[in-house]
Amino acid sequence: MSVGRWGTGLAATGVLVATGVWAMGQGGDGLQGRTGVDGRLWRAVRPVIEARLVADSRGGGYGEAVPGLRARWFCRAQARDLDEHDGLVRAGVSTLCLEYGVRAGALLECGGAQGPQVLRLRRDAGAPGGYRVVSALRPPDGVGYGQWVDANFGHRADPGDSMPAGTLQATARAHFGLPVNAPVRGC
Repeated sequence: MSVGRWGTGLAATGVLVATGVWAMGQGGDGLQGRTGVDGRLWRAVRPVIEARLVADSRGGGYGEAVPGLRARWFCRAQARDLDEHDGLVRAGVSTLCLEYGVRAGALLECGGAQGPQVLRLRRDAGAPGGYRVVSALRPPDGVGYGQWVDANFGHRADPGDSMPAGTLQATARAHFGLPVNAPVRGC
């Protein structure tokens, strides 16, 4: 391998590391600067929540019906509130799930959903991550949405903050082995 290629590879790695550091400083931990959220508990339950979001999204996107796209779901959750009592965790979260596939060196965005949820998890030593989701509540579409948000989040947090797709795009590019600057197109 030539010195030029090594330099390009090192520069790309530097960009990835810098992006990761920037994202962590901008709420890459999924807390988005939320005070009063137990960071240790969030780090424990977040992977379980995001795995559940992915599982719940399967079967709901166009890309999954097209085998050549190799489409799959990528999900992210941000903590809005988090409480634990007697081994039961209540997590009020904002969620973003996007379905990505790949074709001709481009990342294809095939579907997605974003919104608030309330999940309850129970400690379970036998479950992956040590927690098991026991319920997941979503607001109704249309009439009743605002009342649901008020009843489940109240003044504690605004679950309506939009979440940028950049982290999910980066994760999808890495999953599919695409370069960090691969274009994103619609399905």
